[in-house]
Amino acid sequence: MAGSWDGSHDLGSQSDENYLFDRLHIEPIYDAFICPLTKQIMRDPVTLENGQTFEREAIEKWFKECRESGRRLVCPLTLKELKSTELNPSIALRNTIEEWNARNEAAQLDMAHRSLSPGSSENDIMQSLKFVQLLCQKSRSNRHVIRNAELIPMIVDMLKSTSRRVRYSALETLRIVAEEDSDNKEILAEGDTVRTIVKFLSHEQSKEREEAVSLLFELSKSEILCEKIGSINGAILILVGMTSSKSENLLTVEMADKTLDNLAKCENNVRQIAENGRLQPLLTLLLEGPPETKLLMASYLGELVLNNDVKVFVARTVGSSLIDIMGSGNIQSREAALKALNQISSCEASAKVLIEAGILPPLVNDLLFTVGMNPLPMRLKEVSATILANVVNSGYDFESVPVGPDNQTLVSEEIVHYLLHLISNTGPAIECKLLQVLVGLTTSPTTVLSVVAAIKSSGATISLVQFIEVPQKDLRVATIRLLQNLSPYMGNELADALRGAAGQLGSLIRVISENISISEEQAAAVGLLADLPERDMGITRQMLDEDAFPLVISRIARIRQGETRGSRFVTPYLEGLVRVLARVTFVLADEPDAIALCREYNIAALFIDMLQFNGMDNVQMVSAIALENLSQESKNLTRLPDLPKPGFCVTVFPCLSKPTVITGLCRIHRGACSLKETFCLLEGQAVEKLVTLLDHTNEKVVEASLAALSTLLEDGVVIGEGVQVLCDADGIKHILEVLLEKRTDNLQRRAVWAVERILRTEEIAYQVSGDQNVSTALVDVFQHGDYRTRQIAELALKHVDKIPNFSGIFPV
Repeated sequence: MAGSWDGSHDLGSQSDENYLFDRLHIEPIYDAFICPLTKQIMRDPVTLENGQTFEREAIEKWFKECRESGRRLVCPLTLKELKSTELNPSIALRNTIEEWNARNEAAQLDMAHRSLSPGSSENDIMQSLKFVQLLCQKSRSNRHVIRNAELIPMIVDMLKSTSRRVRYSALETLRIVAEEDSDNKEILAEGDTVRTIVKFLSHEQSKEREEAVSLLFELSKSEILCEKIGSINGAILILVGMTSSKSENLLTVEMADKTLDNLAKCENNVRQIAENGRLQPLLTLLLEGPPETKLLMASYLGELVLNNDVKVFVARTVGSSLIDIMGSGNIQSREAALKALNQISSCEASAKVLIEAGILPPLVNDLLFTVGMNPLPMRLKEVSATILANVVNSGYDFESVPVGPDNQTLVSEEIVHYLLHLISNTGPAIECKLLQVLVGLTTSPTTVLSVVAAIKSSGATISLVQFIEVPQKDLRVATIRLLQNLSPYMGNELADALRGAAGQLGSLIRVISENISISEEQAAAVGLLADLPERDMGITRQMLDEDAFPLVISRIARIRQGETRGSRFVTPYLEGLVRVLARVTFVLADEPDAIALCREYNIAALFIDMLQFNGMDNVQMVSAIALENLSQESKNLTRLPDLPKPGFCVTVFPCLSKPTVITGLCRIHRGACSLKETFCLLEGQAVEKLVTLLDHTNEKVVEASLAALSTLLEDGVVIGEGVQVLCDADGIKHILEVLLEKRTDNLQRRAVWAVERILRTEEIAYQVSGDQNVSTALVDVFQHGDYRTRQIAELALKHVDKIPNFSGIFPV
């Protein structure tokens, strides 16, 4: 039975405590002090009826095990049956042991005091630290003994030991000494002790790091030490990093997490914790704290730099509360809430969350309709305008969100008129943000028409155009972007406003000409110019007069030569430049200066080169359109040869005349052609490049390329030669494929027109007549196309004998 006792009571085992006592005692350990069961010095000795003495807890456990196992109650030492389990305290023995312990502890404290110094051996220091730990664990009251013995500063000094074992044990000892003892914690708050402990956090994957976190957790239970820990540079950052580490010990992560929770109880730390990515304490205080705390937390939130995912989380967590605070009467609270909302509304996803939380009505009310005793200060109106610009640019459907006192929406005529009024009567900062609001509303196809109607009814076009010349760059950019959005719907009005002596058109040209890295302003300015009606002679004439087109050509050349790189605005800037340059090709028939410009700068060659800008669909499309315009003018610019006058004999005897043969003439235009002078596509070797684009995935590029090629087949040129040119470039096959693909109605109409012209050549018509797919496509157009296209399809079907030609039977 005695052999069944727990192994810790084996005669051969010794505890760390007894080991140290054995090494450091000043008096021998008497056998009477040792419990026969635990083999440890007794604290509460009790005696059985047979006179044997045991540790109370140990003998009670022995009796319990006997009863539970159904065994006889016997003395564990003599194994003789006991009649009674009564335990009689051995008061005299206990007092003797306590006196012995006190003498030994005093000796051990003295030895620890001598051993805890840099000159002591590592083994002596380790034994002393272990003694301190055991003494504190033995009784909570012993912690004051350690304090009174002034051992705490000495243990702190051990943190600077060169021995890793000593440093780790010192950290462990300080944690035990500080447990549930505020006085000891206050001692640790003095000097640089906490800073030294924090330094251990940077020891990657070490036992010291783990023990340092546990010690900081214990210290963080003190409000004084919370402030002290938070004030040490890097402490909170490292702790936050540990909580998200996947390689950290799980217990260490838990300790770091709990430490941060304790630190967050000190408001001075909450901001720093939030700055390092742990926002929940701040958000909790913002939701649940007293009014002054909510104000402080909202102020902190407004100053934080948050990533987009965090902004969405914050909007969902405290967005409604911030909106409520924004609507309160306290200016300080409203300012804090507005700044926080400004911070979190700058992300599209979080802005949508705020809209759904109801931010728009109070925001618009503060900005547009606030009257009476407590109007919003102008600096806060600017913040409100910024928030409104942020949420409007989220792409939300604002037609369905009431914002005004009479359920108006942001695109209601009255609201837009209010915005336009403020734009003309406030400072540049607010004007800029409100213009950005209109930019957002005109970017959406669902709201742009309502804004356009309101701008037209207000007569604000002239006022808006004037902002192009303001000195503030942000204000100019917002204005130009707004006008660019309006131009597809108000092109003529904008052209009228920009023309003339006011100078706004010249201002746009000057923006484009700035010799700097391509900016958003430049891209927007050239985009606005490109969107103006392309056939507006007044705009083009003024641009010619101001030498805008040579400037555009030079900017295109710089981009092609690689002088401008790395800007995210290069693509829209180049596309805008090409569109601006292309407008000069729309006025060739009426503007001799345009023809002179195209010749001087060999613009046809430039557009042919840009057909090969793979990956830039708009550049290729606009270049093809420009080449179509240039090619249409070729037949008017070709110089027809002067035939020599017939001699006297030929005049008298006409039968002697022979036809004059003139070489070097253009096959298509039958005159002297060149790319530079007459813009002839054949002379510029553009046909093959245009044919290649017929395989493009973008149908707009295909349509523009087909239109340019069709100029070789139109009236006024030798159509048969044009067909042959296309045949030589393998273009006929590609044009037929465009017809068969039926990608868009416009493409189908252009393809039918070109195919009909091609089929006028009998040899090709004969070859095509055997292709059932082409015949079917033409029949489909003949049956379902518009009136004009059906007529052309009918002619094409006659060429391939699918419809009989009755013109030879019935005289016209």
